Amino acid sequence: MVDTGAESTWINEAVLERVGIEPRKKDMQFQMANGQLITRSVGYAVLNVEKSETVDEVVFAQKGDLQLLGARALEGLNLKVDSRSKKLVAAGPILAATAVPPRFARLIRVPIRIPKLRQNKAKRINSRRRIRLKSK
Repeated sequence: MVDTGAESTWINEAVLERVGIEPRKKDMQFQMANGQLITRSVGYAVLNVEKSETVDEVVFAQKGDLQLLGARALEGLNLKVDSRSKKLVAAGPILAATAVPPRFARLIRVPIRIPKLRQNKAKRINSRRRIRLKSK
């Protein structure tokens, strides 16, 4: 099951142990949708979905827990949910920041303007900030 509202990926602990995934973080707390706090172990796994692959933390799901692919794994796999076909599809190009302006666009610099206060107004503001000490 895919749950875009859940951050973590939950996989049955017996399956994770069988494929050699070890718990690396123990007693991690998770808050369920109903507000209940539970404690589970977490490990690291390489996740493969068709041609996509990512490394992610996986929660060792216990009996009664849902097994699901979380939002963080979906992002790492560069997949999204197509709600019409109810399938995972490619999310498209990965967005990245660049220090170089785009090749076919112009870089526009926006000047930062700081309004100047009138002299009288500035004097009034400064006089309010003064602290007067009484001498004995």
